[in-house]
Amino acid sequence: MSSVPKKAVERIRAAIKKFQPILQTAKTRDVNESDTVVIVADLLQELFGYDKYTEITSEHSIRSTFCDLAIKLDGALAFLLEVKAIGIELKDIHVKQAVDYAANQGCDWVGLTNGATWRVYKVVFEKPIQNELVIEFDLLSLSHREQAAIQLLGLLSKEGWQKAGLVEHHSYKQALNRFTLGAILLSEPVVDVVRRELRRTTPGIKVEPTDVRSLLITEVIKRDVLEGEKATAAKRQIARAGGRALRQRRSKDDGDDDLTGDADVDSGADVGTTDEARLN
Repeated sequence: MSSVPKKAVERIRAAIKKFQPILQTAKTRDVNESDTVVIVADLLQELFGYDKYTEITSEHSIRSTFCDLAIKLDGALAFLLEVKAIGIELKDIHVKQAVDYAANQGCDWVGLTNGATWRVYKVVFEKPIQNELVIEFDLLSLSHREQAAIQLLGLLSKEGWQKAGLVEHHSYKQALNRFTLGAILLSEPVVDVVRRELRRTTPGIKVEPTDVRSLLITEVIKRDVLEGEKATAAKRQIARAGGRALRQRRSKDDGDDDLTGDADVDSGADVGTTDEARLN
């Protein structure tokens, strides 16, 4: 994760201390949505570092309606923000509304907040439109002294946006999601390692790769990790990575001969397909 510049760290810490009592008072008073939007706009400026006059707008029309707030950087729409009253608990229906706003604009990122709780989603342009929760935090519970809290808020800051911090964080979460890990556990190299360890801990017992893979599928890994579109995509990703690694090894072993290199590419493609079939 990209580090937050020192100047931004100081700004974020000062804003946390300033706005926590403001948010708590607003929550106690149960202020309405319009008043919450005012606080959120101030947070976007003083905490996250966006210019109030050139980068924050509340006049972004979407199909004859308006989203609550939008951030524009260098004239381009960066993300949309749907705001609810601070006393309202954020729900899935609010997410759908915000994502629909973003999808209609071709915007990859959307935020949902009631001032205290913040959620940021990556819009996935599939049919139907999907969304993935990337970050979530509660400003009332964060400490201005904790570096982890500063780093988290820094992802949504102007500095973080300019460094593609959200994109990097999203990629990191994708790499560590349960579907990818499930596919890795069933890949041939990992199954071979498990098999060797079983044979080492239980000498004399013959363990077949198919037996290891079968047990992982039926007894170890949850079924929902291995089924569905996300699981299939993860299997393909691991198979492609395995194919690339094999092609690189063969290319290194065989040298730079053009004919051999062409053969490697064809063979690697077959290996990738075979690996994917095995994972399925």
